[in-house]
Amino acid sequence: GSLITLSCLSHRVVCQVISSAVPADSIQNGTSDSSWITRLENNYGFYIGLGLAVFSSFLIGSSVILKKKGLLRLVEKGGTRAGDGGHGYLKDWLWWAGLLT
Repeated sequence: GSLITLSCLSHRVVCQVISSAVPADSIQNGTSDSSWITRLENNYGFYIGLGLAVFSSFLIGSSVILKKKGLLRLVEKGGTRAGDGGHGYLKDWLWWAGLLT
């Protein structure tokens, strides 16, 4: 059989393949390791990763903008700036929306 070496941080394992398994196409119930998730990753993995990167970038940018607008709104109302020791921004819903985004 074939030898396979698996390494993970401080552990190293060598496995020997003794016999071959049944091909995934011949399994009827869809519970094999080569399931729809594996086929999806092989076909669309790049696009899924790209979409997640763009979406997370949008969320991070939105968060910064919402928090900044909340802080600016506090200054317009005459509140003490956060840099000067004020905590009025904690009462602003727009700042909390930015934080939770």
